[in-house]
Amino acid sequence: MEAEVAAMPLPTSTDHEKETPTRLEGRFTAMVVCWVLGIGCLFSWNSMLTIEDYYVNLFPKYHPSRILTLVYQPFSLATLAILAYHEATINTRKRNLFGYILFFFGTLAVLLLDLATSGKGGIGSFIGLCAISAAFGVADAYVQGGMIGDLSFMLPEFIQSFLAGLAASGAITSGLRLLTKAVFDNSQNGLRKGALLFFALCTIFELLCVLLYAFVFPKLPIVKYYRSKAASEGSKTVSADLVAGGIYSHSGEDEANSTIRERLSNKELLRENIDYAMDMFLIYLLTLSIFPGFLSEDTGSHSLGSWYALVLIAMYNVWDLVGRYIPLIKCVKLESRKGLMIAVLGRFLLIPAFYFTAKYADQGWMIFLTSFLGLSNGYLTVCVLTSAPKGYKGPEQNALGNILVLFLIGGLFAGVTSDWLWLIGKGW
Repeated sequence: MEAEVAAMPLPTSTDHEKETPTRLEGRFTAMVVCWVLGIGCLFSWNSMLTIEDYYVNLFPKYHPSRILTLVYQPFSLATLAILAYHEATINTRKRNLFGYILFFFGTLAVLLLDLATSGKGGIGSFIGLCAISAAFGVADAYVQGGMIGDLSFMLPEFIQSFLAGLAASGAITSGLRLLTKAVFDNSQNGLRKGALLFFALCTIFELLCVLLYAFVFPKLPIVKYYRSKAASEGSKTVSADLVAGGIYSHSGEDEANSTIRERLSNKELLRENIDYAMDMFLIYLLTLSIFPGFLSEDTGSHSLGSWYALVLIAMYNVWDLVGRYIPLIKCVKLESRKGLMIAVLGRFLLIPAFYFTAKYADQGWMIFLTSFLGLSNGYLTVCVLTSAPKGYKGPEQNALGNILVLFLIGGLFAGVTSDWLWLIGKGW
């Protein structure tokens, strides 16, 4: 049986146009695995963001909520720019495995750094934390671009599940942080104990993601089908994953068909999809100009006390997750390119809304605005990333996925930089 699978020839592009299997095994399993891998992609970074109360207490003079994000983003952006430029020749399997393994060692390093310094602050510990934050940025560029590019030539539900996993990582980390804070709140060194438990769980989860991507995902029949289809259309990035799934291509066939395989260049893809790219940039420019820095430091004093920032971050993460499932309801999914741009630009009204709410309104309005910020972020992200790849061949869909994630990360970096504008006039 294994010999038959190994000898299975890659289907040609015309074969797939004529007949697509009506039932492929592993669809639900693939969606679950994509969801878990999505969680793993941002679990480490969201964990660092979610324990900001611990880092603010440990490094009160260094603005950790802003500095760590500002360190993370340029490394992520620069790495992804290089990877997106060379995506057509990069081994996707090695790329994604490297990213998840780096996440695992990064979370382990956070744990070991805190244990080695006995939870004491200081410039040395903070520089070490910044170095780990930079490593998380590199890992994110490898995984997020690689996974979204890979999933772009599969079912839209796979991208949606992966994106929902990204949001679920925030919701889960917020829930775990609230739980560990409640458990250790009244004990000596409660903040530190909660943070250590938090990163121990995160380290175990990242190891699970490495194992899932390495040994489970490539062997699912539906995944093998779509990767075979992409290979038949000229994709060179899936060969190692196909081998891991037990499928070996015939190099002679590939060379014979290579002359008829033409794909749009990255420049042509960007020209055709510049509105989608700007959508991604502007969505995350706005979101990161408010979250998490403004929500952590600039919302004033309220009755929730030290719980207030945690509650705001938790509400953002939960509604971001909810927003990523709304497009599954076809009648409310926004696919109009013009409609998406109008919705994205309309979100910028949230900037004066947050400013005046922080200055004059109570915590109920701030929680409402934060929830809407998360809901609109998740909803628009899924609408753009599932609509853009339609109508392209596998290699083009992979390239376009990488380009859109590059603009997403660019928006994150611009948003993090803009976030410092909230400090103008506050003596820093």
